[in-house]
Amino acid sequence: MSTVYFTASSLDGFIVDDDGSLDWLLSRDIDADRPPGGYTDFIDSVGSLAMGASTYRWLRDQEESWPYSLPTWILTHHPEILRAGDPVQAFSADVAALHPQLVAAANGKDVWIMGGGATAAQFVDRGLVDEMVISYAPCSLGSGERVLPTRSEWELLEVDRNRDFVVARWRRR
Repeated sequence: MSTVYFTASSLDGFIVDDDGSLDWLLSRDIDADRPPGGYTDFIDSVGSLAMGASTYRWLRDQEESWPYSLPTWILTHHPEILRAGDPVQAFSADVAALHPQLVAAANGKDVWIMGGGATAAQFVDRGLVDEMVISYAPCSLGSGERVLPTRSEWELLEVDRNRDFVVARWRRR
């Protein structure tokens, strides 16, 4: 069981552009069934997930119904953003208090820290992220939200290509 920050980034280290858009990412080619960086095997290894409010709002606005059957926590001080019927829970305290709940809910599987960078940074700052898998798209955004806006040290475990993406897997040093 690991806590994994699995995400994508522009070459210059941004998750979303200044408008909060993922258009730069969604127009790229990746094989979801091919590791590394492939979503299919990754999601099968996950037992619970945590995400920030911006990621939740983006998903909520893109999907008619909640796309995940996993226990999910949304980091937010505004629980009113949660859509009625979505099987998610709001959380607004220190992520160190949430992590044991995520691990228990994962039931032996991995915990996914799912965007954005500020959310991941909270877990990284508390020493709670074991691995990162970042798929780098062949573009730069110039500005936006950083993939990981905190100082941390990592050991590179694997680098590979998945169609348009360079995929790097890192372990916390």
